[in-house]
This record gives sequence, structure tokens and C-alpha cells, in this order.
Amino acid sequence: MNHAATGRSITNDKRPVSKMTFIHDNFLLKTAMARRLYHEVAKEQPIIDYHCHLPPADIAANRRFNNLFEAWLEGDHYKWRAMRAHGIDERYCTGDAEPYDKFLAWARTVPATLRNPLYHWTHLELKRYFGIEELLNEGSAPAIWDAANACLADPSRSVHGILQEYRVRVVGTTDDPADDLVHHRSLAESDLSTLVVPSFRPDKLMKLDDLESWNSYVNRFGAAAETDVSSYSDLVEAFGRRHDAFHALGCRLSDHGLSTVYARFESEAKAAEIFARARKGESVSGEDQEVFATAIMLLAGRLNAEKGWVMQLHLGALRNTNSRMFKQLGPDTGFDAIGDWLHAGPLTRFLDRLDCDHRLPKVILYNTNPKDNYIFASMAGNFQDGSVPGKVQFGSGWWFLDQRDGMRWQINALSNIGLLRHFVGMLTDSRS
Repeated sequence: MNHAATGRSITNDKRPVSKMTFIHDNFLLKTAMARRLYHEVAKEQPIIDYHCHLPPADIAANRRFNNLFEAWLEGDHYKWRAMRAHGIDERYCTGDAEPYDKFLAWARTVPATLRNPLYHWTHLELKRYFGIEELLNEGSAPAIWDAANACLADPSRSVHGILQEYRVRVVGTTDDPADDLVHHRSLAESDLSTLVVPSFRPDKLMKLDDLESWNSYVNRFGAAAETDVSSYSDLVEAFGRRHDAFHALGCRLSDHGLSTVYARFESEAKAAEIFARARKGESVSGEDQEVFATAIMLLAGRLNAEKGWVMQLHLGALRNTNSRMFKQLGPDTGFDAIGDWLHAGPLTRFLDRLDCDHRLPKVILYNTNPKDNYIFASMAGNFQDGSVPGKVQFGSGWWFLDQRDGMRWQINALSNIGLLRHFVGMLTDSRS
């Protein structure tokens, strides 16, 4: 049975479903001022999404989603975490189950997500994108599947159509400097009205804990820069070439996902010596890894300052905590947590070093642990230099804090000891 996505009450042959009433025009807008600000100011504004994880290949190909699973569940580790917590077998999260069966497993999970942001996000998306006003559960799932898929079949619901319909002016993807950027070059030559630009994320260059993988990555990095990387000076040259290539395609952001920022300063000769040993596959100590990573971070910061880029520091995530599942599925599959590092000291030293060199770029600081809100907000105030309002930013609630309470905590901390007026604003961090 097919159902038009009209927003009317949907039923199936087995079980009637009550009409959803809690998603409405004033959802979460509790005061007259909130309603005025949203409806008269914010609602019609374009979207400038300066940091997300949308696949450039999907945008360049103007992908059409065959069904709601592809659009909604294919790469969303937030949903996978909830499904596992609800007792859903991995086969229905990342395994080989059929797309419809995976969707049904998600539908069985949704009622249990009440008070989790996933409950609101799910029903807001059904309402806003598909015109469906039903609560998603096991009973309503077949009809919602049909209605959403019928909507996705409309020619206007390609990736480009969705971006244009919802007035997305800018999308900043997250890209490895070893990427050849072929999809971004294609987008730069297309007639898509949304500006899609890369962001420069060199995290893998600093991962000396697995030298076999690291050396393979350095080879790819050199190939992308069209040079042989045999020495540290070769690496610096290749890094600059990739930075230039990203800049030519509109990149104005670097992005760094780190446990905590590196601030173990040594000479360039020391970094070169560590690089030479690592390139030979010889073991390097934990201290050596920090020294090398610090050198790479300083290199990125200085190049960013030269070109007027923004440096985003995403700090504090404890990644890949489940080693068994990491071996099975790899990273970014829903097995990360909030970390508990001490950031104030190393972050101060890193920012101060760049500032003393007069090479501090614009910076956005993001934390995952709410205990660090006031540390990050106060740190931002230490390195304002009058050159631009809000040069160093305390960024929006990130990852586990990317929800109503986390957003409020961030706004309150920034308001109390900084200037909310110059806040750079929200982003999606979305993968779908």
C-alpha cells in the first residue's frame, strides 16, 4: 500500500495510529519572545552549515535516496547507539539485514527514546521533510515507510533539491588532506546554488601509534601532493601544497579532533628526527608522538593564520572505547564517549605559542565534557586581540552536548564571561 505524504493521519491494515500533536509551529517555543524571534527573524534565514560530515561524493552525484533507510539510517551512529541500548542485534544496525528490516528495528526503538533528542529529531524530520505527523513506532512503521519513500521518489528530493528547498547557502564538509578533492572540484564547476567547500582535517598525520598504517597514509599524502615524502622537510612542503589546494577550492577551515591539544614543544630538528625513525618503522615513544603532533599542529596554525583560515579544535572525545567492535566495524560507529582530560594547561600553552609568534589564527574551541564549559569560555577571552570581534570562539555544544541542555549550558557560560553577541553560531555536525 502506498500513501501520499500529505500530513494526514496514516493507518495500516493492522493497527490504527493516533495523530501526533506535539510537533507544531511553536514546538519548544515557550515564550512570546521565543516565538517572535523564531517566526519573525530566524525561520526564513538561510542555513550556513560550516561544519558537517556530509559525503562530498553524494552531493557531487546529486544522489537520490531509494528509501528512508538510505536517507536516515545508513551512517547515523547516534541511532545505532540507541538501537543497541534497546537490545537490537548489530545485524540491524551495521550488519546485513535488509533496509526495511533495519528501519523496522529503528521504529521499534523510537518509543524508547522519549526524552532523548532522537525522539524530537525523528518526529521533526518526519514532519518537516515528509509532511508526516504520526508517531513512529512498530505499528505505524509500514505506512510511514511507504509515505516517506513516495516523497523521496519525487524528482525534487535529490540531494541538490533538498539543499535548495531548505535554503542551504553553505556546506562545509570534513576532508582528509590526502583526499584528491575530485568531488569538490566537480561541485565547484557545477550550477548548484549551495556553496560546498572542504575543511582540512590532518588528524591521521599525527597517529604514530600504528606505524604501518601511518607510513601507508604518508605515502597517500605525498601522492596527493604530487611529491615524495622521504624527510620531514618533504612533509612540510607536501602539507603546504595540500593546504594551498584546499584553499583554491574555497576551504577556509581546518578541523582537529583530538583528545586534548598537543603542547610539547621541541626543535624542528627533533621533529625531523622522530619523523625519520617513524618512516623507517622504528618505534617511537609516547613523548615522541606528542612532540611530532605538536609540530604538525603548529604548522597548521601558522598556515591558517597566513591564509585567514579558522582553526577548529574539537577536544575531549574518548574514541573507539570498545576494542572488539572497533576491530569489527572501524571508527565512527557509535562506540565513543566523553573523555576526562585536563585541557587548561596544554590549551593555554598551544594558543600562547602561536600568539607569541604572531601566528594565531581565528579559533573555535569545542568541548565534549560539560565540566570544561567555563574553562573553554574563559580561555577564549585570553587571546582576543582586537583584530576581529570574537577572534577566539567558545563553540556550540558538540556531540554529546549537541542537545537542548548542552546548548543552553554553552550559551550561559559564553554569556556570563564572554560576548554572546559575537558568537559564531550553530552548525549541524550531521552525517545524513
